[in-house]
Amino acid sequence: LQVLAYNRHTYGTAAQRLVITITPAPDGEPPYQGEFLVGNRNVEELLPAAARKMFLQGTAGVWERDDLHVINITSALDRGGRVPLPIEGRKEGVYVKVGSWGAFSPCLASAASPQSRFRCSLGQQPLASCYDTFAPSFAIRWCNLTLLQVWPSPTVPGPVWGSGVLEEEGDFQPPTEAPPQDLLPGYLVTLLVPLAVAALLCLLLGHLMCCRREGV
Repeated sequence: LQVLAYNRHTYGTAAQRLVITITPAPDGEPPYQGEFLVGNRNVEELLPAAARKMFLQGTAGVWERDDLHVINITSALDRGGRVPLPIEGRKEGVYVKVGSWGAFSPCLASAASPQSRFRCSLGQQPLASCYDTFAPSFAIRWCNLTLLQVWPSPTVPGPVWGSGVLEEEGDFQPPTEAPPQDLLPGYLVTLLVPLAVAALLCLLLGHLMCCRREGV
């Protein structure tokens, strides 16, 4: 992966080649995943390990779990967000997806309930029955909270490969035999139809040129 970065203050660019090795988690993907929108951060501010650890501490307070880990970090600009105005303190926003093996807490369930969505559509505060442990470091947009339950898909058995050596039982017999086809009708149609059309056109052209002349 070749990363091309630029300095937003000096507009200088730098390129670096990064080799990433992806290995699946030993226990698989966590079935319970929650995605939070952090409004007062940029994506590069949540990439360091210390910032992610601080965010997980705030998540543990509202999720009531200690087996949380960050699955994905995405800039809000990649989700259709607008570029912030060049005013001091404005941030792009970051989507952070967190996974756990435990169920969602009642606080998160109430914040993502249909009643809470309806209050958000009216411009009111969403339902949240717990204390916001993210504050004041992270400003969570609770109206954009998304809760997902990912169930493992059943594995389909793959094909069974043989040794690759044909057994010594005579000649190879194909599984299906192609029936003999009579190609003569197709050949005659392909050949005679264009000849007949050409003959008719010649007769018509000869009639028009020889029999339709003036005085004849």
